[in-house]
Amino acid sequence: MSKVDELTAQLNATRRQLDEVKAEVHRNDEILRRTQRREVQMLQAESLDALITALIDGLRISFGVEYVSLVLCDPDYDIRHLLLANGTPAEEFDNLLMVESIAGLAPQYIALRQPWLGTYAACDHQLICPGATGMRSIAMIPLTFRHKLLGSINLCSVDAMRFTRAHASDFLAHLGVIASFCVENVVNRARLLRSGFTDVLTGWHNRRYLTVRLSEELARARRDSTTLVCLMLDVDHFKRVNDNWGHAAGDAVLRELAQRIESQVRASDVAARYGGEEFVVLLPNTDVASAQLLAERIRKAVSAAPVDLPNGESVTITASIGIAEVRPAPEADDLKTVGDSLIARADVALYAAKSAGRDRVMVEEG
Repeated sequence: MSKVDELTAQLNATRRQLDEVKAEVHRNDEILRRTQRREVQMLQAESLDALITALIDGLRISFGVEYVSLVLCDPDYDIRHLLLANGTPAEEFDNLLMVESIAGLAPQYIALRQPWLGTYAACDHQLICPGATGMRSIAMIPLTFRHKLLGSINLCSVDAMRFTRAHASDFLAHLGVIASFCVENVVNRARLLRSGFTDVLTGWHNRRYLTVRLSEELARARRDSTTLVCLMLDVDHFKRVNDNWGHAAGDAVLRELAQRIESQVRASDVAARYGGEEFVVLLPNTDVASAQLLAERIRKAVSAAPVDLPNGESVTITASIGIAEVRPAPEADDLKTVGDSLIARADVALYAAKSAGRDRVMVEEG
């Protein structure tokens, strides 16, 4: 080979290397632009609904993968209640999993502090990716807050080489940090917006919140052909507390009463201060027999121990509880009237409990 041919070959090889470098730079630029677009979309999400959509559908499109799921640990049903208050139950989001605990969902959760990339295994990952079929690799991106694992974003691909242990995961870790911040931010914003639904004295939800949730639970019961039970509770002889010890004592009784009721109800139940000394608990998908058992537990918890008053004295209180239920017909359109009737019938049952001697549970007469 002549010197010219050798130099030409070297020049061609250099050009090829330069083309490869340019192509790599172009790919990296595109990755950077996509990453920035993803982060801007998440950071601009002003509601839980918008953020969940960005984290599931947005990331699926952005990464070009076949399946994305979002797992969020919500032991107190806080996020689920926020979604309900906004009119979009968690069940309406495809591939969103709201769980009380992440223990046992996937073996990687035991020590998931950085993104985990590797082979998709149905035995390990089907609980966090229930709708995934034919997947061969997965990237699990942890969502954390104050060093506590809150859940994960799970990117799944049919390409076995898309996510492997050999791949760098720095940009996925960065994505997880941004996503975690966004989740905490929109949840706090939603809590602030919902503050108008909170009773200042007891910290419980108020009547306005109950009105919204009653409509939602009736719509769910109509859709699922299930029953909704209403408990109406009232403190017996509450006026005597105010008359004998003053309104500060009455406030202390109401705060303690709310705590004792709350200790008995489920996280999925809807509890609210209805007004004055009246409280309401809605029990979705519950029959009257089960509601009676719960009501008896509440009644006993209310009178189990005296309530300490601000002046150092104490008073034992009792409560009367009325129960009513409804199974909305599939053709029921006026759910407000159905809800008003349910509350009214529970109130009639409460009046019957008081008329029968107080400190008891009564079911509406059917």
